[in-house]
Amino acid sequence: MTPDVELALPLDARAVSAARRFLREAVCPVHASAVLEDAELLVSELVTNGVRYGLPPITVAVRCRDGSGLTVEVSDSAAREPQPRNAAPDDESGRGMRLVDVISDDWGVSPTDTGKTVWYRLKV
Repeated sequence: MTPDVELALPLDARAVSAARRFLREAVCPVHASAVLEDAELLVSELVTNGVRYGLPPITVAVRCRDGSGLTVEVSDSAAREPQPRNAAPDDESGRGMRLVDVISDDWGVSPTDTGKTVWYRLKV
């Protein structure tokens, strides 16, 4: 188990790469070897949604727990909850939340006093 960590992200194109870099540095060795690639893909999708549809500030938090796995949370100040969509084969977007739904072991949306937190969990 490693300490919980959180980072405020810029509200621009740098946010996704900053979130991925932060995740790589924050995740514990056990989860890094088992689920890091999936975790990076999913954090990219959630941060992209936050930049496109959310309101600042956008934050990413990483929580490693032996028993419950790796949990990543992306928060913003917009109340609108993301929903998985069924994108057509030629659509250029619209697959992010479906990827989160299929790849993660669990995910959800938690309202906050200032917006929402979208989270996913990956187990080893």
